[in-house]
Amino acid sequence: MNLDELLSEYAELELKLADPSVHAQANQARTLGRRYAELTPIIAAYRELEGVRADLVTARELASEDQAFAAEAKELEARIPELEEKLRHLLVPRDPNDDKDIIMEIKAGEGGDESALFAADLLRMYQRYAERAGWKTEIISATHTPLGGYKDVTIALKARGDEGVWSRLKFEGGVHRVQRVPATESQGRIHTSAAGVLVYPEVEEVDIQIDPNDLRIDVYRSSGPGGQSVNTTDSAVRITHLPTGVVASCQNEKSQLQNKESAMRILRARLQAIAEEEANAAAMAERKSQVRTVDRSERIRTYNFPENRISDHRVGFKAYNLDQVLDGDLTSVIQALLDAEMAEKLAENT
Repeated sequence: MNLDELLSEYAELELKLADPSVHAQANQARTLGRRYAELTPIIAAYRELEGVRADLVTARELASEDQAFAAEAKELEARIPELEEKLRHLLVPRDPNDDKDIIMEIKAGEGGDESALFAADLLRMYQRYAERAGWKTEIISATHTPLGGYKDVTIALKARGDEGVWSRLKFEGGVHRVQRVPATESQGRIHTSAAGVLVYPEVEEVDIQIDPNDLRIDVYRSSGPGGQSVNTTDSAVRITHLPTGVVASCQNEKSQLQNKESAMRILRARLQAIAEEEANAAAMAERKSQVRTVDRSERIRTYNFPENRISDHRVGFKAYNLDQVLDGDLTSVIQALLDAEMAEKLAENT
């Protein structure tokens, strides 16, 4: 969409949002308001650029009569490339899921107990990052291991402001590799293990329709580490989407109804991700790093404890502040990924 089309759309949105009847329909008003908020920075940057260009023309015309205008013209001329670059960045096509919250799955892979402990470290890292960002976190489902790790854990992360969680954490999907001396290692040898992370935009019920007839819902008794029963009633829920074979389960809540609602949240997110991949080759390309098997060779990032080093292999990022990263300071590595994404999109739009 070019600038003229965006200006026209923005003007139409202003008219619609000024109509009281629109606000009587909450969903429509929310959709229009969200799009208006997306376009506002673009239109503001365009108007600022046009204003500076107009001021430059005037300053040049007056420069022959007053040297003060000649100096002002130089200042205005210097601002134009900066504003043009700012507008160019704003016009890069936006990920439609950027303003959404997410569901994240962390799964232990190769490495046994050490991998499960690393999965727990990753969970804490994302929880601490969310805390720093002012986001809300909620553990939806978890399977613990006897040593305090996680065989798998599913967490929801919700933003409190305008910026969605997906816009910051969409690149976290893939295999995360750790190199360290495990707590269970008596000889002090460094081991390598891995955990897998999957990230999905959270999907509302209105965003994806699921036919209840396509679901098989099984209930069973919850179990804890080592397989021991932690509940005396069949409150755990497993939901299978028959057309695709996608399965989602939850056993964390005491209520069967709550477990069913949590499992449905996970199922909706997984089905939406599959639908996007099938419908859009670009979406599939963006997800290609989110491998479904936790193989150490398919890594996106390495956490090296002896050297206190974190490396993201997709963009060549490397830093020696692993302790801070694991405490939630992911800003630098995430910014490196965002910068790489922007550079790629700018190259595509050149």
